[in-house]
Amino acid sequence: MKKEAVEVLKNRRSIRKYKTEQIKPEELDLVLELGTYAPTSRGLQCPKIVAVQDAPTIAQLSKMNAKILAEITGRELSDIDDPYFGAPTIVLVFAPGAERTRVEDGSAVMTQLCLGAYAVGLGSCWVNRERQMFELEEGKELMKKWGLDEDYIGIGGLSLGYADCEHPEPKARKDDYILKV
Repeated sequence: MKKEAVEVLKNRRSIRKYKTEQIKPEELDLVLELGTYAPTSRGLQCPKIVAVQDAPTIAQLSKMNAKILAEITGRELSDIDDPYFGAPTIVLVFAPGAERTRVEDGSAVMTQLCLGAYAVGLGSCWVNRERQMFELEEGKELMKKWGLDEDYIGIGGLSLGYADCEHPEPKARKDDYILKV
């Protein structure tokens, strides 16, 4: 049994408060590399991973995400905190819209990135609403700037950084989580 792998799988938690210190380049590179080892349909490796560390772009992404959240929840935009929790790095995952397993493949990459971040010693949190964000004209402009075809869709975003909080305790697992047939 690979005890270290079991520890990573059982103890990774979503982190929602980060230090302002930027993560080390070698840590980011390793997390991104680990994301590329996610299983993908037919081994096509169709998702694209975009790492953002530029503060103005992170602020733009946060504002876009908050706007979508306000629309979904009916809350005032001024009442919404940073959806990326102040993380100094945001990692975005995209997949080609025409690929039939785009959501599954992109979600596998997101999961691998979350696990990789914890294994490297970083905090992370899977953030949603990237699909809606990159359907906006502003989002399409960012994708174009990054060299992504317009047919790609946003799968998810990952806040990434050094945790500035205690490691969260896991919730108890539901009794009916597993069915054996």
